[in-house]
Amino acid sequence: MNKIYLDYAATTPTDPEVIRAMEPYFYQSFGNPSSPHAIGREARKAVEDARAIVSHFLGAQSDEIIFTSGGTESNNHALIGAARRLKDKGHHLIVSRIEHPSILEAVSYLQKEGFLVTFIDVDRYGSVEPQAIQEAIGDQTILIALMHANNEIGTLQAVSEIGKITRAQGVHFHVDAVQSVGHIPVKVDEIGCDTLSLAAHKFYGPKGVGALYIRQGTRVANYLLGGDQERGRRASTENVPGIVGLRKAIELCQRHMPQERKRQTDLRDRLISEVPTKIDECYLNGHPTQRLPNNAHFSFSSLEGESLLVSLDMIGIAASMGSACTSGALEPSHVLKAIGLSDELALGSLRITIGRWTQDKDIDYFLEQLPEIVRRLRGARL
Repeated sequence: MNKIYLDYAATTPTDPEVIRAMEPYFYQSFGNPSSPHAIGREARKAVEDARAIVSHFLGAQSDEIIFTSGGTESNNHALIGAARRLKDKGHHLIVSRIEHPSILEAVSYLQKEGFLVTFIDVDRYGSVEPQAIQEAIGDQTILIALMHANNEIGTLQAVSEIGKITRAQGVHFHVDAVQSVGHIPVKVDEIGCDTLSLAAHKFYGPKGVGALYIRQGTRVANYLLGGDQERGRRASTENVPGIVGLRKAIELCQRHMPQERKRQTDLRDRLISEVPTKIDECYLNGHPTQRLPNNAHFSFSSLEGESLLVSLDMIGIAASMGSACTSGALEPSHVLKAIGLSDELALGSLRITIGRWTQDKDIDYFLEQLPEIVRRLRGARL
């Protein structure tokens, strides 16, 4: 049985070129970047070369990039570090209701430390209205966090417009760009953010490595303590093979992004167009056009999404209902509830995300099989 992977938003296959680039740093140039000898210096050079590539890709300076273990650490570091460092100026934070758990849980943690939080509503497409951000800012507001692209429904936020508001108000602006980096252009000055997070495994790099952009002069307290690595901003021996893999993945995205974006958008739009015409009572979630090029998210009435995923898996198709970080939860997605879906529609959802190795024939097969599976599952509920 052929296997078709349509869950690229959860994680991506590591590109073979990335694996080849990483390999020498496991057994040849394997030194600790903090060691003064030649092997350590080789590792240090690899880390700093990667930092230069990542910073250039984001339109940042090299000393504004620190390497982390991934998106969760980067988001936690940005929120908790900024809030604690800025608490002498105020104690009010603003986030949207559809943020990733690594943001929402960090905010919950900060609430226990006495910070006050305003949760901004979204419209039926999952979009945050910049005016709502403007109106929520007060004298005590020190930090606003907003994801660039939603990890479940793919909606892109007007981060550049919101960045103008935060700069005018002098409020720290954190952008979770884990889903967007490597798939669409992301430039920190165009966004106007103070911190920005990314994770390599979302764009064909290895798991366990990411980066956090911290604008020069921005006040963010250290999150990991114990050493002077990353210019004293993030303790722990650097994951050199992972960082090299992140660099190579970035280089490949820079090379392939224009073509991949066009091809994936065409496949995505085919899904958005054809699935509702083949299946009754099927609804698109997220913005119809202002969304990631590789994301199509649907809800079906009279259907359990979990049963749909199992049925797809049995014929070799890997997909998801939404965030892989909450796949064990039995409750409806907080994102789908925030856009106004009923529990039934939220629990009857399907996220299809495509990527570098998705082929036309994969989409053909999916579109051929899905209607019959939905018909059978709906019939079983009667």
